[in-house]
Amino acid sequence: MTTSPEEPTCPEVFVDLAQSLADRAREIIGHYFRGDFEVEQKPDSSPVTVADRETEAALRSMIAETFPDHGILGEEHGAERTDADHVWVLDPIDGTKRFTTGHAQFGTLIALLHHGRPILGVIDMPQMDERWLGAAGRPTTHRDRRGTRAARTRACTDLNAAALYTTSPQMFEGADFEAFERVRTRVRTPLFGGECYAYGLLASGFNDLVVEADMDPYDYLSHVAVVLGAGGVITDWQGRPLGLESDGRVLAAGNATLHRAAIDLLART
Repeated sequence: MTTSPEEPTCPEVFVDLAQSLADRAREIIGHYFRGDFEVEQKPDSSPVTVADRETEAALRSMIAETFPDHGILGEEHGAERTDADHVWVLDPIDGTKRFTTGHAQFGTLIALLHHGRPILGVIDMPQMDERWLGAAGRPTTHRDRRGTRAARTRACTDLNAAALYTTSPQMFEGADFEAFERVRTRVRTPLFGGECYAYGLLASGFNDLVVEADMDPYDYLSHVAVVLGAGGVITDWQGRPLGLESDGRVLAAGNATLHRAAIDLLART
């Protein structure tokens, strides 16, 4: 992966902190996984646990201690200084419903934005012992029980041969559902339930497309550096870069040709 002078490079000190944050999250989450804890309902009816809150609080404390001038946006504890040059975006447990039912496929998501642009992303799967790390200026890596290696998307350019993930068809309503169906009915292998794991699989060349909607910044910003550093493309449904102000519609593809084909279907009226 080459970097032009105009493209940002993520400093190693930020990468090191992101790894430490993911490691700490694993420790806390592992203490609670399949344990006896209360599941509460947030105002939007989504679940939350002491593991979500304790994990995010610990990560925020680590960031504040290391870089006190950085901003933070987290799912559980809100926003601080999001107008700062650097802003960390945290989702302590992406897939809380799975976590509360003892399912191992949930993740911790960590992103770092510089002037609003994602320059670092971590998708960590604590109970599956997998971690994707993307940082501007370097290739995305995937670490599992076999070691760490470069992640690379695969060269599927035909929608009719592609695999597609989305978390749930319930993410889509009205015209969004119709747009999603135009893509779903064209691909060879449509699958549901991937959540953050689907983006890691795309980065490693096992999946070709992810189409989602109704997402919050902490749901998608970690995926940007991971997908881009693996050779993929990730934008909103109009092809615009993702940031804090995006509308929650996300399209990730293994390459530009497949991305363009999906964009054309999503935009069709």
